[in-house]
Amino acid sequence: MLVSFVSRVLDANIILCCFLDIFKLIDPLPCVSEELIYLHPNLSISKATKVNTMIAKEEIQKILKGYDRDNLTIATICSHSSLQIFHGARQEGLKTLGICIGQPPKFYDAFPLARPDKFVCVESYKALLDYANDLVAENSIIIPHGSLVEYLGIELFESLAVPTFGNRRVLAWESDREMEREWLLRAGVNVPMRFERAEDIDRPVMVKYHGAKGGRGFFIAKNKDELQSKMRTQQKYTIQEFILGTRYYIHFFYSPIKEEGYRLSKGSLEMLGIDRRVESNADEIFRIGSMNELAEAGIYPSFVVTGNLPLVLRESLLPRAFELGERVVETSLELFGGMIGAFSLETIVTDDLEFKVFEISARIVAGTNLYISGSPYSDLVERNLSNGRRIAQEIKMANKLDRLSEIVT
Repeated sequence: MLVSFVSRVLDANIILCCFLDIFKLIDPLPCVSEELIYLHPNLSISKATKVNTMIAKEEIQKILKGYDRDNLTIATICSHSSLQIFHGARQEGLKTLGICIGQPPKFYDAFPLARPDKFVCVESYKALLDYANDLVAENSIIIPHGSLVEYLGIELFESLAVPTFGNRRVLAWESDREMEREWLLRAGVNVPMRFERAEDIDRPVMVKYHGAKGGRGFFIAKNKDELQSKMRTQQKYTIQEFILGTRYYIHFFYSPIKEEGYRLSKGSLEMLGIDRRVESNADEIFRIGSMNELAEAGIYPSFVVTGNLPLVLRESLLPRAFELGERVVETSLELFGGMIGAFSLETIVTDDLEFKVFEISARIVAGTNLYISGSPYSDLVERNLSNGRRIAQEIKMANKLDRLSEIVT
């Protein structure tokens, strides 16, 4: 039975700023499956633990050299887009491993083609670093998605001593709104106007708190008076003009090793789908009254993402969409060595048919779950091609060409 209760807190990627609490080990808890790895729930580590800077690429390459390349495993947290990641890996003949808290989620039993081969069950996602050696023993390559970064945190994710698909350096640029804006501006794409001071507002605006995720941490203000009335926090925020138009979340995939297709200075770019988010309560709130009537009742739009809808662009806009993706990728190569694999540009198309890019998601996004069996665009690349399967294909191709070091950090 694959069980481990020993904490690996002295791993090279962790430095302790204060003494560790005394480890208290009691009788092991029973495991319900031979496929489970449990982290002991009574294992205690000081909250003062501090993480070093990002794990060196050389360290990851050293770990990769010890892998059985004929038995690679695709691993990710059991959330977000894991179903299509596991399903896509299975389609490409790769092993799969799900990371979860407590018992394996029961809902995977309802989707046998997407159920991971094994589970690593931990007390908390913060404890995942202590299980790095177990993941390495399974020849795991971790696929990051939004939930993994959210649950683990950027610093812990960057220091995780397990080979990870993509470039970890992108997180710093994506998660900081100032750095993200610099990235977009240097790429030469249109972005919403930003206001540095509330008194300069002369049009409707969208206010975004730093670190906002999943549609939370946003609100709309029609003018500066409404803005000031809604601001009830000292948290950092960004004020952007509110753009009227249609939202398109474009799913791209950048490969630094594939030479065919839409070529860039290095590698190629694919567009695998488009979605639009279903947001509660913004998508339904206007059924019960006008903005003024709602405000008088103390009801305001919220933008919590609850699902996604499929979309296609009018064909004449596709060249411009590819140009946006190309500019963002080429600039990422200059800034931090490239954004590898799946990513999404969150855009609005105005009635003048102009794209405005308001955010980058530098990994597989949940909107791609619409297309587990392919989209109208990915079907023109390969039938039944999902983002999850495309990730697995990239890993297989890099492994075959002995170029894993170019797509794994």
